[in-house]
Amino acid sequence: MSSHVPYTGSEKESLHAALDRHRDVVLWKLEGLDDEQLRRPMTPTGTNLLGLVKHLATVEYGWFCASFGYEVEKLWFDSATEDMTIAPDETTAGILAFYERARAAADRAIEKTDLDMTGTSWNGRTVSMRWVLIHMLEDVVRHAGHMDIVRELLDGSTGDHPRPAPSGT
Repeated sequence: MSSHVPYTGSEKESLHAALDRHRDVVLWKLEGLDDEQLRRPMTPTGTNLLGLVKHLATVEYGWFCASFGYEVEKLWFDSATEDMTIAPDETTAGILAFYERARAAADRAIEKTDLDMTGTSWNGRTVSMRWVLIHMLEDVVRHAGHMDIVRELLDGSTGDHPRPAPSGT
């Protein structure tokens, strides 16, 4: 788990570290829950933890990879309508592996692409890597916040980041 954003890092290093920190929180919010809890709809619109992870994987591929011409995994679902929906045949392990692959692909794109380099987003807009990093940081933080609420509703767990264990225990 990323502990902090470097206090004197470069712009790209700092943005990437902040993104990673919140990506890790997304995974932490799943710890200790069973498959039923991960899939349980907790809002009238059906929001559930595993669906949020699937969505985040989809947008990592879309914004970081597709926008800059890097390879994107072929999706088995309609990303416009099913990226937050978990089908009965989709497994927790499969969704987590999808998120891991998307993060790794996005990280490669971030590493290879200068902040000022531009690409074309899914909606035809010209975007810089800087803008995409900021946008994705906003999106991951927003959904990690949703996950905070869903997790509290599921089992009462709260917190925005794991806390180190007290020393001497």
